[in-house]
Amino acid sequence: MKKMGFLFLSLISLTVFAQEEPNLARYKTVDQKLKVWLKYTDTLLEKEDYAKLISAAQKGVSLSKNNPAYLSRFYLYTGTAYEFSNNQYEKALINYEKSWKYAQKSHHLKNETSALMRLNYIYYSIRDTVKGKALINYIKQILDTTKSNYSKAVLNGSLAEYYQNNSKYETFIGYQLKAITYKKLLKKDKINLENIGISYLQIGSSYTRMKQYSKAIEYLNEAKPYVKNSPYVNAFLCNYYLQSFVALKKPDSIQKYYNLIYTYPTAKDSLFLNLSFANRSMSDHYINERKTNTAYNYAKKAVLLGQKSNDEEILMEANAVLGTVLYEKGEYKKAIETLKKASTNALTYDKESFVNINKKLSQSYAALGLWKEAFHYNEIYSKSNDEMMQESAKQSIANAEAHYQNKSKQQKIKNLSTQNTIKNIQIQQAKKQRFYLISGLILVGIIGLLLFRQNQNRKKTNQKLQLLNQELDEANKIKARFFSILNHDLRSPVSNLIHFLHLQKESPELIDEATTLRMQTKVITGAENLLTSMEDILLWSKGQMENFKPHFKEVQISILFEETQKHFSGIENIHISFEDPQNIILNTDENYLKTIIRNLTGNAIKALDKTPNGKIIWIAWQENNQTYLSITDNGKGGTQEQFKALYDDSEVIGIKSGLGLHLIRDLATAINCKIEVNSQQDSGTTFTIKVCHELH
Repeated sequence: MKKMGFLFLSLISLTVFAQEEPNLARYKTVDQKLKVWLKYTDTLLEKEDYAKLISAAQKGVSLSKNNPAYLSRFYLYTGTAYEFSNNQYEKALINYEKSWKYAQKSHHLKNETSALMRLNYIYYSIRDTVKGKALINYIKQILDTTKSNYSKAVLNGSLAEYYQNNSKYETFIGYQLKAITYKKLLKKDKINLENIGISYLQIGSSYTRMKQYSKAIEYLNEAKPYVKNSPYVNAFLCNYYLQSFVALKKPDSIQKYYNLIYTYPTAKDSLFLNLSFANRSMSDHYINERKTNTAYNYAKKAVLLGQKSNDEEILMEANAVLGTVLYEKGEYKKAIETLKKASTNALTYDKESFVNINKKLSQSYAALGLWKEAFHYNEIYSKSNDEMMQESAKQSIANAEAHYQNKSKQQKIKNLSTQNTIKNIQIQQAKKQRFYLISGLILVGIIGLLLFRQNQNRKKTNQKLQLLNQELDEANKIKARFFSILNHDLRSPVSNLIHFLHLQKESPELIDEATTLRMQTKVITGAENLLTSMEDILLWSKGQMENFKPHFKEVQISILFEETQKHFSGIENIHISFEDPQNIILNTDENYLKTIIRNLTGNAIKALDKTPNGKIIWIAWQENNQTYLSITDNGKGGTQEQFKALYDDSEVIGIKSGLGLHLIRDLATAINCKIEVNSQQDSGTTFTIKVCHELH
């Protein structure tokens, strides 16, 4: 039976909507183009528009060139499009193997996990057992080291399918139950819930293979609530219910689920596949009822639909059941012709089918009196059947041994009962002594239990106190940070304002009327900017009361530069310029980066305190897919020791001296940035902020 491609769509968002092909000329950087194009291919995958997806994913490959993470994703999508459009497995294989290679190169575990899952199915489909086995060993190595619940969920599912394909159903069920455990730890979105249902469904299908149909129905019932909104999966679910009820001879349920399968609209290949499966089950049902003509009609339908499904396995199973019906009808030559078609790939897909096909071939040749051919196929049947039965025989032997041991023990118990009757008299005499002894032991046990519980309660109390102390310590650290930020960002503008008011009050004769008007205008503007900065910082502090953590969003550098320029508009004798020629947009925390820029600017202003013609230049640029911001002043520069706080954790910040380089470094680290400094004596200082990118 063709496997369902579960857990793959979890790579994309459930909020994907159809959209037009984006115009990449509107975007300046390669990184921006790649992000936009990846979202576009996601929509094509969601819509199952595989023809367009092939073209779009191949264009994504050409755009990605030196970016292995994106290359891995686009090759994965190309392989998916080939696989799910008419089962083009060879083309899919080439792209999946490239996806795997680039996922390893970029250390992108999620991409690698998806590539491994699809490769596992492709190797099975093209019957490459050597590569398939090597892949399984590699997957086991990853499971031994990874901590990712997503990878554990997907890869345990892949191991399960491998063992299911090799008819090792107990091993399959063990891995599949592990996969379900990890899937339940993932985000409870539509895709993941559906995948949990598919895993339960696959366990149910394995129980049908083991002919444990009541157990199969238990797991199919588990699957039902998880897949209720998926027509594709529900069609498979109904088929396994149908197969189970055929074996259990429940005619009402058989007709119910056969009719239900026709109500689920799915893609053409899976529609024909499921309808072929359903008609094959109905043929089995009527063979059991000895209604061979009705069984023949359903078997013919199963073959025709199997041919339309483009699935070799489902067609093999349909031909097998048609051959069986023809044998029952006495049309032995037609039965042989049909059964030989079925036997071509039967051993690859299902050993049990292969065994039954050769049995019917032997019986058909025998019915025609062709004993040599009958003997030949009977030998194949006997050998394959013996191999297939080995594992179940082992289990049967183990059960027989257990049964024999139980009988032996029962006989020993009977022999011992006579001896026990004699000893009962002696036991009665010892009962009183035993009662007192047991009572004493119980009392000691109760006392010990009470002491143990008291000790456990004390440990829990200590743990709670330790946790509260940690929270208090973190709160104090957060408070210290915000006092430092408030001090540094507000102290300097307030100082400038007070300085002017003192000058106006104490030495008005030093200021002419034009200067007074200019200074008043500047003071008003500075006060307004100060009020804006205060509101900005206080709103930020309110949002960070409980957790001092960054909140990432897209931020325009030009807006941050504009706000910084307003904040320092009261500074005279120093020219501050801001350059953002590429109109850069960053995915970062606006307040963290704003605080870093303000405080580096404030430090630069202090450094230019006694420098004539002071200049400060802020520049933002992108180079080699990397974003940089730098601030340069033409001050006296400094020594490496003065900038030690950027690199040494032991350096402590001081409220009076400003925010401090130590805290600037901490804020930069929190938003995935690195700060470097280059200072030359009498030439000035440059701080460079390097913004680290990740694939989202």
